[in-house]
Amino acid sequence: MKRVVISLLAMSVSTALMAAPPKFDGARISADVKELSSDAYEGRSPASAGEEKTVAYLSQQFADAGLQPGGDLQDGKRLWTQAVPLLKGDIVGKPQLTLTSQGKPQTLTQGQQVAVRAAMNGDSAVAINNAPLVFVGYGVKAAERNWDDFKGVDLKGKIAVVLINDPDFESGEGDFDGKGMTYYGRWTYKYEEGARQGAAGVLIVHETAPASYGWATVAGSNTNTMFDVVRDNPAEAHPALEGWVQHDLAVAMFKRAGLDFDALKQQAQSRDFQPVELRGETFSANYQVKTEVITSHNVAARLEGSSHADETVIYSAHWDHIGVGEPDARGDRIFNGAMDNASGTAAMIELARGFATQPKPQRSILFLAVTAEEKGLLGSEYYASHPLYPLSKTVAVINMDGMSPYSPSRDFGIYGSAKMELLDQLKDVAKGWDIRYTPDPKPEAGLFFRSDHFPFAKRGVPALSYAAGQDWIDGGVEAGKKASDDYTAKRYHQQGDEWQADWTFAGAVRDLEVVYTLGENLANSRAWPNWSQEEAFRAVRDASAAERK
Repeated sequence: MKRVVISLLAMSVSTALMAAPPKFDGARISADVKELSSDAYEGRSPASAGEEKTVAYLSQQFADAGLQPGGDLQDGKRLWTQAVPLLKGDIVGKPQLTLTSQGKPQTLTQGQQVAVRAAMNGDSAVAINNAPLVFVGYGVKAAERNWDDFKGVDLKGKIAVVLINDPDFESGEGDFDGKGMTYYGRWTYKYEEGARQGAAGVLIVHETAPASYGWATVAGSNTNTMFDVVRDNPAEAHPALEGWVQHDLAVAMFKRAGLDFDALKQQAQSRDFQPVELRGETFSANYQVKTEVITSHNVAARLEGSSHADETVIYSAHWDHIGVGEPDARGDRIFNGAMDNASGTAAMIELARGFATQPKPQRSILFLAVTAEEKGLLGSEYYASHPLYPLSKTVAVINMDGMSPYSPSRDFGIYGSAKMELLDQLKDVAKGWDIRYTPDPKPEAGLFFRSDHFPFAKRGVPALSYAAGQDWIDGGVEAGKKASDDYTAKRYHQQGDEWQADWTFAGAVRDLEVVYTLGENLANSRAWPNWSQEEAFRAVRDASAAERK
């Protein structure tokens, strides 16, 4: 422990001796965001013309900044890209979706009452006819918490109906980290566990508060092209049917079956909960699925270290967004993704420009623009499982997912509440700008599991996603929260996430100074930050400690 304390102290002292960070330019960030989120990029979906334009643009910007290619090796030379093989799936035409109650069929409209995803279990068609519906609470099976929502129920040929988030969400206390979402609360887990339980399908009941976003976000994210990593046996991770159902429709389904949705939701918050079949209610889904294995790309730019080039500090941001989908009320079909995440990508380009003007750091720095974040962190997952540079000698990952186009704030945060020395170092650096740390205001949203630092974290690499605070210098908490809530309701994963002419990116410029200083400190020290003792990621990191001596 003494060695860590000394290293951190040395790092704090070095902070005071560091030269001022380079000058970052909000207008230049805005111009990059405007370009990347323009209609010409078609929403930056992987495996599209929009990807080709995005990869070419990013590679050129990094080259113009003076960085070197840091991607795959080809004929002994690095490329600007890392190839990421993905399974791509599309529903052919409009899916036929029917809810039958006591023998009376009700036709459901994709994107309205339900949102079903292209099957990713390897099937070329989904043909489910009058499958019984079984409510399995939160759909959690966690032996370490002595929790099993399934209780041995046979789900073969049946559809599991599950709640979003954790059993603790409503009360804020219990076995699942209280208000802080665990991975058991994520929609990805619900589908994975449904597959393990042998269900024909999983329908998640949407509610805005526990999901942390509205139905428009669900519809926008789930009714277009799907992607997944290439798996040996995809049916182990995916049931045939994966989808969401509107809350009001779910309540009606339960009522027709003689059940009280709210009462059963209350029961599901206890480990004594028992699965319940919705008698008389069945679900049918029929549609063709076109799948193919495609190659998308991460973009990797490198600044080689002067004396410890084999040790790497990574800055990451995802370049992709949702692409083209069904038209909104304005007839707009393009999900431009200006904030999410052209802003983080543009900020990372600007950060790279700044680093390139400074003396070479001792350790190498990798600027990693990853693909398919919107489809389940697939680009970062691929890098973390096929690293271009060893994870054991990766010092830290600093991820940027949404950088502020508004006023600078008096505070900052990270996604989630993980405890790590990297956060302590960031807090120390931020004091130089008189910025305080504010814990994640919405731990129930599970943002820790929803951004590209997570695949690195679960493999032990100290990693965080930087988040601008809400206590704005211009307007305080009221202004910051209003902007955040407005974005979530009206633009997040919707066609309205478009570049705004009045964006100054003053907040991003100031925040880049902070994350630049953190990265420069790490790159010019011998410190190896670690997770706190109570974090599960600590043991994973410690297992490779000998490689860092």
